[in-house]
Amino acid sequence: MAATLRSSANDILNRVAAEVGLDTVPDPYGSAQQEFKQMRFLLDIAGEELSQLYQWEFLNKEHQITTLDTDSGDYDLPDDFLYMINQTGWERAENVPLYGPLSAQDWTYLIGRDLVSQTIYASFRLKQDKFSIFPQPPPNGLDINFEYISSCWVIDSTNPDNCIDKVKVGADTPMFDRTLISRYLKVKFLEAKGLDTIKAQSDLNQMFSLLNSHDKGSEILQAGAGSRSYPYLNGISSVGDSGYGL
Repeated sequence: MAATLRSSANDILNRVAAEVGLDTVPDPYGSAQQEFKQMRFLLDIAGEELSQLYQWEFLNKEHQITTLDTDSGDYDLPDDFLYMINQTGWERAENVPLYGPLSAQDWTYLIGRDLVSQTIYASFRLKQDKFSIFPQPPPNGLDINFEYISSCWVIDSTNPDNCIDKVKVGADTPMFDRTLISRYLKVKFLEAKGLDTIKAQSDLNQMFSLLNSHDKGSEILQAGAGSRSYPYLNGISSVGDSGYGL
């Protein structure tokens, strides 16, 4: 992932103000000017939308659930849960993937058939802000793990180890690249004022595409049988040639 250049919320608002022809001020978040009031509101919208538009690595978190046989099988999702990253669910006690997410039809089928005694894999469903595990109640000691995208995109200036889901003061720092969120905010501001956004939108699209390409590493290209690679474990390349029956 490329390094992310970040700035405080106050700096971002002043960057946009200067670009749209407004005078910068020492404290945009304390300003009574209507334009800065509007930009403060739009900055939160920009951050929320950017969180949804792409699976940013810096918003990636992991969650763990260890089950007890006295549990209902319905567990609260993390407070900052935005959405689950597909195919990251694993039950690590038995080293097997979670099956799911189950559809409503799958879930009711399993419940209706009472297949608890025949279930090999733990399965899950997301419903009403709950992470539901089948079988219900679950067996004791399942080690459920999955990755998700957090809704918190702002570094709290009063506690830099904490992230929050909106800017509260001008010293807070959005986690997005400062150029990206500045360009997004500029488009939002021009739209709100009924002004032309064609060039601003083009600049935003260019920056968004650039950061997408740098946010994650890429796979090694295979140019031949001798190319350097790191295969996952499988039944052909990862099985020893001897030692069976010992």
